Amino acid sequence: MLRTVLLVVQLLVALGLIASILLQSGHSAGLGAIAGGAESFFGKKKGLDVLLGKMTTGFAFGLFVVALVLAVV
Repeated sequence: MLRTVLLVVQLLVALGLIASILLQSGHSAGLGAIAGGAESFFGKKKGLDVLLGKMTTGFAFGLFVVALVLAVV
């Protein structure tokens, strides 16, 4: 029973990790002439990228911990 619950938790954490990675903006975002100029004029929105970065770190740590617990069980 515990193993099944941990597998479900691992699946949900893995899906959350995938989603948080896919929602982040790429490193090459805004390198175009128009977008680059707009970013320098209006400023870059960093709040969402910081939040998604922290979420990605949390999901990765959670996935690691759940995988270790599953290996022990």
